[in-house]
Amino acid sequence: MHFETAPAKINLTLDTLYKRDDGYHEVSMVMTTVDLNDQLSFEKRDDHKIVIISEHQFVPTDQRNLAYQAAELMRKTYRIQEGVTITIEKNIPIAAGLAGGSSDAAATFRGMNVLFELERSLDELAELSKQLGSDIPFCVYGGTALATGRGEKIRHLPKPLNAWVILAKPSISVSTRTIYTALNPGQQAPASNDMAEAVTAGDYQKIIDTMKNDLEVVTCEKYPEVKKLIDNMAASGADKAMMSGSGPTVFGLVQKERQAIHLYNALRGCCNEVYRVRLLG
Repeated sequence: MHFETAPAKINLTLDTLYKRDDGYHEVSMVMTTVDLNDQLSFEKRDDHKIVIISEHQFVPTDQRNLAYQAAELMRKTYRIQEGVTITIEKNIPIAAGLAGGSSDAAATFRGMNVLFELERSLDELAELSKQLGSDIPFCVYGGTALATGRGEKIRHLPKPLNAWVILAKPSISVSTRTIYTALNPGQQAPASNDMAEAVTAGDYQKIIDTMKNDLEVVTCEKYPEVKKLIDNMAASGADKAMMSGSGPTVFGLVQKERQAIHLYNALRGCCNEVYRVRLLG
């Protein structure tokens, strides 16, 4: 048996540059992992089956699950004959803009690589994972990175400064496809290169000043509760509050633990799912 940790990610920036000929959006974003994790275990089976086990009622256990798709792709690519049982202990909220499904898939690429002694590099696994989703290559590596293209081209960055992250997810689910469909890209000046510089320099104030998410406007128009949550978080003392990914999760950054505790307690009054975690990066 082999175990893998699948951390959530947040976007410090998300620039949408233009709509591509292939229907995807050209993006540029700085992403970093946070200390909120799913836990996965992998065990060989004598039959040829891929079996997903999860106690979470909203986690699909069939081909709709990205971890299942990752296992299928690994078996096909590397001609693995045995089956695998993947047990997912879900802690990252689902459909939250935190890449929980992508991180589970990334953990599956890494986990099966070890379980079946394939000895493939992370670069090779990340390249393979592009077939399944744009966020998965970043999640294969984890850490902090500038991602471009559809999000699959990765440039690694140093770990950002120590900071606390308060995550709050309102009780709605947001469809990434719906948000991108309503988006008018290229309206705002891109910030991701500036953010990469701020992270590299370890400049916390510049990180705060540079944070930006082009999808936030669209999601807030469709879901006013997301805008309300951002405003509430800012008013409660976050150095900066912003939506992650396509939402609906909102996060606030603070440097001091007492700020983090205060912000966490303030948010729990208006939101069921609130987490106080550290930047991993």
